Amino acid sequence: MAEMFYEADANPSLLLGKKVAVIGYGSQGHAHALNLADSGVEVMVGLRTGSPSAAKAADAGLKTASVAEASKWADVVMILAPDTAQKKIYEEEIAPNLVAGNAVLFAHGFNIRYGQVNPDAGIDVAMVAPKGPGHLLRRTYEEGGGIPSLIAVHQDPTGTAKELALSYAHHIGSTRAGVLETTFAEETETDLFGEQTVLCGGLSALVRAGFETLVEAGYQPESAYFECLHELKLIVDLLYEHGLSGMWFSVSETAEYGGLTRGPRVIGAQVKEEMKKVLDEIRNGEFANEWVAENEAGQPNFAKLRAEAEAHPIEAVGRELRAMMPFLSTAKNIREVSGG
Repeated sequence: MAEMFYEADANPSLLLGKKVAVIGYGSQGHAHALNLADSGVEVMVGLRTGSPSAAKAADAGLKTASVAEASKWADVVMILAPDTAQKKIYEEEIAPNLVAGNAVLFAHGFNIRYGQVNPDAGIDVAMVAPKGPGHLLRRTYEEGGGIPSLIAVHQDPTGTAKELALSYAHHIGSTRAGVLETTFAEETETDLFGEQTVLCGGLSALVRAGFETLVEAGYQPESAYFECLHELKLIVDLLYEHGLSGMWFSVSETAEYGGLTRGPRVIGAQVKEEMKKVLDEIRNGEFANEWVAENEAGQPNFAKLRAEAEAHPIEAVGRELRAMMPFLSTAKNIREVSGG
């Protein structure tokens, strides 16, 4: 088993003696800033000029400033802006305001792993990556708990980068749950692989394929939606709480036998071979280069793919059915709820 770090392993005073700038106030940004402030850390939120998040942060009692001002003020800069914006923000507003001995932290390794951001040699570079969304990070902290985090070190000129990352993880609540040390490469590559082949890409493709198969065979779209998407939450909750064996124990024997015998026919050797190709594209930089080029071109293919996904019949059926279930917190359009 890999070593896990907990509260007794962290040095809380290390971060308490420093000023921390949190760049961005979205899902992760608001949780980091508020958890740090509640832990007694001196925090400032750095935002682009005119950001609507400035009022939200101020209402929460946090100091705000421009990204450049916050970076110049801080000893530690946590970059929580979107991956696609980090290179420009870092080069134009953060890097010119850093001095040797400062630390730059990330919650995802993409821009370091693929050389999009290259801090000077005198800057500590580390990662503190909570393994969950910001609202959960904040809620569990307020409840006295926490969610696990990954930490990693890329540059350590001060010799204290790991201890700083662990102290930061402590102050956002993660040492209450456990902190695992990794590398920027491992975090980035496994994260991208999981998103693309299982959690987001693979899962959504599997759901749509199941839905289409049933509808094309003449079954009602509503029945197909319930079976292939709606009930998925029940299974995921079992997986989250009890693992694969606990899920099998909790479903019927009919479901267990059918799943154990038919599941490998659907997700078989060919799928695994394709997964290996996806992993190769992540590790050799092909995906990163493609994604960077897509953004530099204004995301034309991305916009096309988004529009196609939104137009799929499962979306229309799902909206109608969710509207009939007011007990769902997501009965509203998620973009309205999140402000995105």
